[in-house]
Amino acid sequence: MGYKHLVFPKGSKFLVTGAAGFIGSNLVEAILELGYEVRGLDNYSIGKKKNVDDLIYNTNYEFIEGDIRDFDTCLAACEGVDYVLNQAAWGSVPRSIELPVLYEDINIRGTLNMMEAARQNNVKKFVYASSSSVYGDEPNLPKKEGKEGNLLSPYALTKKVNEEYGKMYTSLYGLDTYGMRYFNVFGRRQDPDGMYAAVLPKFIKKLLNNESPTINGDGKQSRDFTYIENVIEANLKACNASHDAAGEAYNIAYGGREFLIDIYKKLSNALKKDVPVTYGPDRKGDIKHSNADISKAKSMIGYDPEWSFEQGMNDAIIWYEKELQ
Repeated sequence: MGYKHLVFPKGSKFLVTGAAGFIGSNLVEAILELGYEVRGLDNYSIGKKKNVDDLIYNTNYEFIEGDIRDFDTCLAACEGVDYVLNQAAWGSVPRSIELPVLYEDINIRGTLNMMEAARQNNVKKFVYASSSSVYGDEPNLPKKEGKEGNLLSPYALTKKVNEEYGKMYTSLYGLDTYGMRYFNVFGRRQDPDGMYAAVLPKFIKKLLNNESPTINGDGKQSRDFTYIENVIEANLKACNASHDAAGEAYNIAYGGREFLIDIYKKLSNALKKDVPVTYGPDRKGDIKHSNADISKAKSMIGYDPEWSFEQGMNDAIIWYEKELQ
């Protein structure tokens, strides 16, 4: 279980795009702790400098400020790299509905630039962020790869296109690609601010400030919340996976199911707060229920998540209490 036992060839070098973001910065930190070299790439459009400030003093870390929409930047970033962990993207279903052209440019063109740059630099493994949003309106639970419905947002479409390019780059060019279909990732460094902030950090910050958080809808939506440590494990195990597992997308989750109103109650109890919740309208493009079948990731890349929702929630609370107070 976990990833801290993983071993890569001596001298291995990783590239993490979106390195100043929530998932990217955690990946950079984890790989450095394992003792390998890391190059980070970010343009700070979403990522924050404070997420990587402490890392710049590590002699195994190199940072490039640049944009994945610029192909020359992607080529330079991939030079001499063995493994690419492509996390650079814009998230948020509601924002993608407002800005579909921008999402096409960043999430599709940017990811394609990175795949092509990786191919031209003979990268061994290309692991990229996909999303559970690709399941669209498929009603059955748990969500299983190969059983997707109609897409509900431009964001979901960008991720599905990424997966199709990943499959193609493996079959046509021999680049080993692995798509990570993240299910509601949460944990340290996730931004609690802004109208597009994820629900858990937003809830925690509101409760710490004794403010009423808003739940969009009736609170009976369910999600397969996935702690950041499990996501780190999945990415690194994909880098160790066989060629037979390449060209595929994998559900990356814990395999559980939490209802938003229950999460709010659990957070309230953990923080010893009694603040009433406010209900707002449903968000356009949102999936009502989400729960993952992770058997494919277990069998093909050895993914075996050890952090439950409750463990991750308690760990995240400790981080946010220190960070926000």
